[in-house]
Amino acid sequence: MTDDAQTQLLSRIADALERLAPPPAKSGELNGAIGFVWNAETNHPDPVAKVNRVDIKLLQGIQRQRDILYENTERFAKGLPSNNALLWGARGMGKSSLVKAIHAEINEKVNDKLVLIEIHREDLETLPKLLNLLRESDRLAILFCDDLSFDHADSSYKSLKAVLEGGIEGRPTNVMFYATSNRRHLMARDMIENERSTAINPSEAVEEKVSLSDRFGLWLGFHSCDQETYFSMIEGYASFYEIDIAHDQLLAEAKEWSVTRGSRSGRVAWQYIQDLAGRSGVRLD
Repeated sequence: MTDDAQTQLLSRIADALERLAPPPAKSGELNGAIGFVWNAETNHPDPVAKVNRVDIKLLQGIQRQRDILYENTERFAKGLPSNNALLWGARGMGKSSLVKAIHAEINEKVNDKLVLIEIHREDLETLPKLLNLLRESDRLAILFCDDLSFDHADSSYKSLKAVLEGGIEGRPTNVMFYATSNRRHLMARDMIENERSTAINPSEAVEEKVSLSDRFGLWLGFHSCDQETYFSMIEGYASFYEIDIAHDQLLAEAKEWSVTRGSRSGRVAWQYIQDLAGRSGVRLD
């Protein structure tokens, strides 16, 4: 092969590799939206046109959790010391809804300077790349991981531990990490018990796993609601969306709906309201 032919071949190979390669990360660029989803393939946050959320006034039965998380987020937005937060507990009780609602409330106060960036649990190992981008941004960012938990074969929790507190660079001052989970220690009880029974030094093995939740300075527990709170959720939604229905009929249908679902929660209340609004011809915009 002649030198010219070899040069042309190498050039074609280089062009092909360049087309296959993901686009370069845009350092610190978080413009055009208030919500993003981290794309681990392109190493760049993808903008979200409209964040799916409910009005904070509609979140019933979690007033204490709401006030604590609101104050923590407000301090962060003001540049004051604040904590990473773990929202744990019963499913469907408004953990992720609260994060998104508070972000919207605080962001309005700071003129859209606060962005919400969702990162999927399976992409946590790429979290350091995202943090490197955010260090160069002039916007404040809440990193949000919904339904965070780990199974027996998953070791990505070690990456998250280092990022939250133990890394040499530390968490950027313009970044806060909020996570929701059904598990207080982010791992199934049998996963922890397995370490106690099989590890050479059981106490050290267990400490390594449960210490992840200790990296969150703020723990907020969410518990199943009683019937009175459930009815308050239903009444709040019906009033907000101006659904025309007799009060007694509303509560009777809501009770029947919860019985058929076998639980009472904010999610069950919202699902009933969606059904009711559909039957009533009311749009939930």
